[in-house]
Amino acid sequence: MSYEKVTQSKNEVIIGTKQAIKALKEDRVKEVVVAEDADVRVTNKVLTLAEELKVPVSTVASMKKLGQACGIEVGASAVAIKK
Repeated sequence: MSYEKVTQSKNEVIIGTKQAIKALKEDRVKEVVVAEDADVRVTNKVLTLAEELKVPVSTVASMKKLGQACGIEVGASAVAIKK
């Protein structure tokens, strides 16, 4: 389900944990999608900040598939969907 959401919002996604954190701090995110197979040390900051800011978080199984849904050839641990 979330892969489809990311694919449909391709022009409205922010790819990567650092960029997602920056966008969350700037209040530009309506939802965060995190890959379950990503390293917890990488995704923990995004998840914590999203929880603090009460931004909904979805999870998907695969970093590789999340990257493909974004239109990139590498895996993506986290993606933020812009407001």
